[in-house]
Amino acid sequence: MSTTTIQSNTAEAQRAEGASGAAGASLGRDLRALRKTRGVTLADLALKVGRSVGYLSQVERGLSELSIGDLRKLATALDAPLSWFFVHEGVPAEERGTVVRASARRALGSVADGLTEELLSPDLGGTFEVIRSLFEPGAELKDFARRESEETGYLVSGELELWIGSQHFHLTAGDSFRIDREPFRWRNPGRLRCEVVWVIAPPTY
Repeated sequence: MSTTTIQSNTAEAQRAEGASGAAGASLGRDLRALRKTRGVTLADLALKVGRSVGYLSQVERGLSELSIGDLRKLATALDAPLSWFFVHEGVPAEERGTVVRASARRALGSVADGLTEELLSPDLGGTFEVIRSLFEPGAELKDFARRESEETGYLVSGELELWIGSQHFHLTAGDSFRIDREPFRWRNPGRLRCEVVWVIAPPTY
């Protein structure tokens, strides 16, 4: 094993120890919010990661610690990067839950190739969430999706084709739209990346 790999694994383990210690309560709240927005029950999650419901319940309440192995399994089961659980590291106490620095945004699981999404809200515990989506040229959601939420999007840059129900729209920078529990799909027809900021209520990620 190379020195770089050893150092990487050591750093990862140290992050896990910190998260399961003083930040355990914050990690537990984040885990619970992420699980609920994914629509996963404690029983289903316990089955996926090979842990008991009671243990995961204690983790969500900040009463039990998580190993790095458990964190990896949870991240995979909830379609989130491992870094999701370490977002509070190095964040001043007065900023936690209030301010999100550009360098500390949380990446979200993607529903299609060519799509990158970040959480702009401090966490998933509120009544709505704010998401930043980056659509690469040619990226497309080919099948209609539907969420039990009301959401508004604003195109910061680029262009986007959007299908909402039976309607088709071609949107450019400065345009905005709303989707209210309707089936939708999208495509970036341009040569440049498209950036969209969404407000979604209730949180779905």
